[in-house]
Amino acid sequence: MKRHLVVFVKAPRLGTVKTRLARSIGDVEAWLFYRRLTADVLRRLRGPWRLWLAVTPDRFIREGRFWPADLRRRPQGGGEIGNRMARPIAELPPGPVVIVGSDIPELTERHVSAAFRALGDHDAVFGPARDGGYWLVGLRRRPSRAHPFARGVRWSSPHALADTLRALGPTRRHALLEALSDIDTAADYDAWLARERATKMDGCRSGD
Repeated sequence: MKRHLVVFVKAPRLGTVKTRLARSIGDVEAWLFYRRLTADVLRRLRGPWRLWLAVTPDRFIREGRFWPADLRRRPQGGGEIGNRMARPIAELPPGPVVIVGSDIPELTERHVSAAFRALGDHDAVFGPARDGGYWLVGLRRRPSRAHPFARGVRWSSPHALADTLRALGPTRRHALLEALSDIDTAADYDAWLARERATKMDGCRSGD
């Protein structure tokens, strides 16, 4: 069976992406940041799996040249994030599905490979976010394609992961990956810049 990696992306139109971040750094800088970050993430995630883009707004599965032309696109559809994540779980061809966002700077092919390995003997896998949500979710989809996303999960809150694990139920085994962060606010952005500077300084010291 094929392994499916689904990356949730938003058409990068000025004034419509990273709106919370834009309040601090401006629409243009937020737009440029999102475009660069999405391109970097997609370049890093071309691994031995079938890569899909889950696109919003839906019309951009046909319009726009924001993403590489060879990548498969599917609409996210309407509703809250739980409804939108449930669709690829229900609709994609057989095989495990891993879903990630496009705004996690530290996300690499290594994380996705670890997620698929975990699904070899777990029903679900999660990448915890430092804010209480999660940056990755994967489901084995055997023997059932049932999902835990629409059962009282408090999205965009510190309770999102805990609520999802509760909805998953005690009989389904799950694994957790390392904690990463997406970039939604000025605080997220500043913390990421600090980590980037620290990484570069460590690299310079190790090369001395």
